[in-house]
Amino acid sequence: MSDVNILSVPAEKEAVPHTSESKRFLRILLSRKIVIFGLIIILLMVLVALFAPLIAPYNPYKLDVNNALAKPSLQHWLGTDGAGRDTLSRIIYGARTSLLVSFVALVLAAGIGMFLGLVAGYAGGIINTLIMRAMDSFMAIPQMLLAITIAALMGGGLVNVIIALGISLVPVYARLMCGQTLAAKQNDYVMAARSIGASDLRIMLRHIFPNCIPPLIVMMTMQLGGTILAEAGLSFLGIGIKPPGASWGSMVNDGYKYLIMSPALSFAPGVAIMLVVFAFNMVGDGLRDALDPKLRGLL
Repeated sequence: MSDVNILSVPAEKEAVPHTSESKRFLRILLSRKIVIFGLIIILLMVLVALFAPLIAPYNPYKLDVNNALAKPSLQHWLGTDGAGRDTLSRIIYGARTSLLVSFVALVLAAGIGMFLGLVAGYAGGIINTLIMRAMDSFMAIPQMLLAITIAALMGGGLVNVIIALGISLVPVYARLMCGQTLAAKQNDYVMAARSIGASDLRIMLRHIFPNCIPPLIVMMTMQLGGTILAEAGLSFLGIGIKPPGASWGSMVNDGYKYLIMSPALSFAPGVAIMLVVFAFNMVGDGLRDALDPKLRGLL
């Protein structure tokens, strides 16, 4: 009787539980306490900006020269400025100004930049060369210097500051979108769509653009803090938000004259700027990790 080789059958492997993308995203995003801290700061800023009229103890624009440069007290927690306006109320309304300017400027910059980058990356050739060389010309000038120049030429003010910051950020989004488009249009799903007769517009909007969004979202989140800082810088220089508008940058500048006798006038808005910029940077860093496909299955 011939020997029968009995093959050992390996034990059935346990099925790896499937984790949904949303759960994986939240797990990675909230895995670090510093990101949670940043989210709390951003949430508080948004709530303060939305409900500023209900939260602010005083009218931030009402002058009271008889109560100018009052020390911090139970009536005025952070004191008053040189015109007698409540510092805390102006910081609360300044949060509204900072969020409005940074968000609208980034939407403007991202919209124009993504459109130019998508067209340049997909069309290639002479169109790519013309658009990208134009963006290189803008990027040859430091972003803040470009924003200062545009704001100074336009005369400052809320709308002009938004336009100045938006224009200065367009080249960054255009170059990122162009690079993402050049990589995405070589994928199999794009070639398959082209082979079945899909139009160029459909391929760009339906197949390429959605797959280029994650890095752009990360960049927008991280640049929200930088844009708030840029707006504060323009207002500090006197070419940003015009008086009597509440802006953290102009508050730092106004309080600088009274730094010895009333340091809270400069320190309080300065700390607000620091915390918000730090929060957006930390959340942007967490979003980058959560949206990175290389980390799937690892975190």
